[in-house]
Amino acid sequence: MQNRQLYRDISLRPKTTQFFIDELPLLFVAITGLVYGGMDDAPLGSIATLFAMLLSLYLAYRLIYLKRIRYHIGSEQLTAAHGVFQRSTGYIELYRVVDFHEHQTLLQQIFGLKTVTVLSMDRTTPKLALIGLPKQTAIVELIRERVEFNKKRKGIYEITNH
Repeated sequence: MQNRQLYRDISLRPKTTQFFIDELPLLFVAITGLVYGGMDDAPLGSIATLFAMLLSLYLAYRLIYLKRIRYHIGSEQLTAAHGVFQRSTGYIELYRVVDFHEHQTLLQQIFGLKTVTVLSMDRTTPKLALIGLPKQTAIVELIRERVEFNKKRKGIYEITNH
């Protein structure tokens, strides 16, 4: 129970900007469809409007989905909860984490975001991508420190063959 006092629990959420980065092409198509469908005497204007409205509903769902993602870093576990109509939570025991990867697309670089991928020996969640995190957040160092603490506490040592 001592480790619960050493590390406070941290909750993270993807930034809304990540939605615009991910869905930029579809946003452009939806807006174009609405504009085209609103033009007088446009051939197939009503179909363009209908398509744009359906696409807008899909985009609204994707935004809500992104806003409901929660990452939680505890003393012993990393959890990721997601879903709108049906929630799902993945758990990774921190002592099972083996590697990290930070990635930034061009748009993420422009908007100061990043994706951190956590690789683990967990059977159900061997790879967990934490998307849309602020670039300044030192998430890898924070998780690495907790991983090392949990491995020492459980007497787990890594043997490598280089």
